[in-house]
Amino acid sequence: MKQKQPPLRFQPGFEVVPPDEDEIQRGLTEAMLSIQRKTHADTGHARRAVHAKPHGYLRVTFEVLDGLSPHLAQGLYAAPATYDAILRFSTTPGDMLDDAVSTPRGVALKVLDVPGARLPGSEGDRTQNYVFGNSPTFQVATAAKFLQQLKPMAATTGRAEPLKHAISVLSRNAEAALEMVGGKSATLTTLAGQAPTELLGDSFYSQAALLHGDYYAKLAMSPVSPELTALSQQKLDLSGHPDVIRDSVRDYFRSLPGAWELRVQVGTDIDAMPIEDAKTEWPEDRSPYVAVARITARPQDSWSDGLRDLVEEHLAFDPWIGLAAHRPLGSIMRARQPAYAAARHYRAESNGAEIREPEGRPAA
Repeated sequence: MKQKQPPLRFQPGFEVVPPDEDEIQRGLTEAMLSIQRKTHADTGHARRAVHAKPHGYLRVTFEVLDGLSPHLAQGLYAAPATYDAILRFSTTPGDMLDDAVSTPRGVALKVLDVPGARLPGSEGDRTQNYVFGNSPTFQVATAAKFLQQLKPMAATTGRAEPLKHAISVLSRNAEAALEMVGGKSATLTTLAGQAPTELLGDSFYSQAALLHGDYYAKLAMSPVSPELTALSQQKLDLSGHPDVIRDSVRDYFRSLPGAWELRVQVGTDIDAMPIEDAKTEWPEDRSPYVAVARITARPQDSWSDGLRDLVEEHLAFDPWIGLAAHRPLGSIMRARQPAYAAARHYRAESNGAEIREPEGRPAA
């Protein structure tokens, strides 16, 4: 699909840092740590502050496409190349809920052995990290609004699962009614209204912006192989088993391959495609998502002991670990830098396990 409007080069003034941003970031970091402390006390093991429940892991091939337009051939995508990479599928809460509490899904991507100038704090690494959610936008516009939302979520972590289940059912019903008339609510989906469908049929989005070399953009990871696209919106019975999603992912990859496209939506108008408002969906009629890479997975065990131990105990997925050409942008992304670093440190220290970026292809 062709670019409808010329891409807009990034300017530093596109980011606007509020005077109380440091205070907001401290609040978000503490809220995330409180989630970790609670789940650690409940389970005896320190888990991620968000996206704690995994549903599978894949070793994949990440292939940068040839023949990209100059505004797309930026940073990691400047020249065709093939890399090893790791995917981790998850759901968003910091506690390990039954899958019947249907919460939004995510996927994290770590591309290995990537050359290039690094982001501050990531100088010694050679990976590019992305985190995606299965909604085109973030549930709130700014880090300040996210802090307002995260505080009550942190307070209920590890408690009242029957109530969360009931809220999930009500939210899903409301979301289904909205979709029947052509709408979709990011807020409802975030508040446990995720439709009970196959995770592998979902598309996933960066939701907030990143630099794309000289430009700025959002990213999407969408299934393209026929076996995966057939799962889009396919119903999944979430009752009777706390880990239905994990089993579904594992059953699929026992015998079938999968392929996704990584797509870039380049900003063309800072008013219509703002950086500091992560809740605004960028219009695709002005700038469509365009494929820049292909991700492929062969059949494999998506719940293997070796890869599960590696990812859960020794790896972190952080968009601030990567290339300077893909620096995260906007208040939501800026807040992730200290919060993710603190959560990573807490997990490593509490579990007595080193968390570090792999060099090349990690051992099985």
